[in-house]
Amino acid sequence: MENSMRYEDFLVTSLGNSNVVTPLKQGQRDDSPVYKFVKDDERILYDASISYFNNCMATGETPVSFEKAGPKENLFFEPAKTKVGIVTCGGLCPGVNNVIRALVNQLTYRYGISRILGINYGYEGLVSKYNHPVVELTAPMVSDIHLSGGTFLGTSRGNQKVEEMVDTLEILNINILFCIGGDGTLRGAHAIHEEIKKRNLKIAVAGIPKTIDNDIDLIQKSFGFETAFSIATDVISNAHNEAHSAYNGIALVKLMGRDSGFIAASASLAIQEANFVLVPEVPFDLYGPRGFLRLLRKRLEERHHAVVVVAEGAGQELFESGEMQKDASGNIKHKDIGLYLKEKIKEEFDAKGFPYSIKYIDPSYIIRSATANANDSKFCSLLAQNAVHAAVAGKTDFVVGYWNYEFTLIPIPMAVRQRKKIDVEGELWWNVLEATGQPISMKNP
Repeated sequence: MENSMRYEDFLVTSLGNSNVVTPLKQGQRDDSPVYKFVKDDERILYDASISYFNNCMATGETPVSFEKAGPKENLFFEPAKTKVGIVTCGGLCPGVNNVIRALVNQLTYRYGISRILGINYGYEGLVSKYNHPVVELTAPMVSDIHLSGGTFLGTSRGNQKVEEMVDTLEILNINILFCIGGDGTLRGAHAIHEEIKKRNLKIAVAGIPKTIDNDIDLIQKSFGFETAFSIATDVISNAHNEAHSAYNGIALVKLMGRDSGFIAASASLAIQEANFVLVPEVPFDLYGPRGFLRLLRKRLEERHHAVVVVAEGAGQELFESGEMQKDASGNIKHKDIGLYLKEKIKEEFDAKGFPYSIKYIDPSYIIRSATANANDSKFCSLLAQNAVHAAVAGKTDFVVGYWNYEFTLIPIPMAVRQRKKIDVEGELWWNVLEATGQPISMKNP
């Protein structure tokens, strides 16, 4: 089992006994079927293979599994007395506004919770020195926000003092805090939970995973990812037109993917016009008989055009090692591999007198601020609904996940312990190699 994961590692914390009858039960008409409530012991297997199941049966080991998300028959919080906060942090991603809207609608219309505060500009909004106002959210106020990209509440990066953030939660009398963000945001949410526990407060902290790179561990997909690679697919298609229209034309497209190349891989599979896909998981050489530049020239000599898709975190080993810089969220600031490759291609081909034309395209900020497509919008709504179901039932320090096509609840520490990366021996990467025709390795012996 991966990193010796145990059944116990996936047990979600609860604030206490749930003694409040859910409004979902009271709202049923006499002639309608009873709502399908989920019990705490309903779980989704991590490994659904028969071999893993048989092994657990033979050893007596409890299979690793996730708590199934969904509405509970009894709640911890009494809706009429519950106050909720919503905060969005980190970089932009398609679908953030869809999640905000779905949270407000679910709280308002399904649970009758009317006191909902939007925390402006990320975790800064929970720290008094920034003096960011909070906004009272209502369903009519958020009715159209899903039609725009970005975040209605604003965002920020950077660590804030957890004690000051929990002070603000106490001052505002917040009972449930929904944190929409990636691994840095979720680490912050866990730190807030720990401080809440230290103070013996009854405040639920719920995470909704936002990462355009699809790199949160133990979650099949995150919202915004599908929209991102769909837009990237159009970019690659247009880049191919550019490359194909020039003699020895090269289109170099840089896409998001700080540590994981899922967007580059998925977009390239969707359009099947890329000839090279460079991702952080697969190191490559520039020079030598198996190096990228030799293979690019060979491609141009044979077909007279090439499309190169590179994830932003690829090829970092090519840069001279210097002092590692980090952004406000604590992420390593990568060197710009796109511009670096463009310069190295020009250097190499100019020096050899090899004719070429190169176009460099970086659509990252356009992609991440786009509105969510239909499938992502639906996914955002379901993530938000399941986050509300769990939080009002008193679940805390969890993130809503998606595994084996079921919505799950995962303890935050398990979701952020490592980044999800492409398995270079798995089906996705082999499919990319088949679609591009690039060699398994561009490293010299």
